[in-house]
Amino acid sequence: MKLNKIKDILDSKGISQTWLAEYLEKSFCTVNYYARNKYQPDLETLLEISTILEVDLKDLITNENESV
Repeated sequence: MKLNKIKDILDSKGISQTWLAEYLEKSFCTVNYYARNKYQPDLETLLEISTILEVDLKDLITNENESV
């Protein structure tokens, strides 16, 4: 089940997971797990990601009515 859109937003902005990991001061593996929806970031981390990527927090979260 796809719970976040981190990978979609990274792809659309041409930003690598490695770049995001460096800005978050987290390992590449952690960010990769977030991007693949294997793990979900906590709310504080989601807020930090939305700030870094310059998107609304709600844009990082999949709407349950969307088909995935």
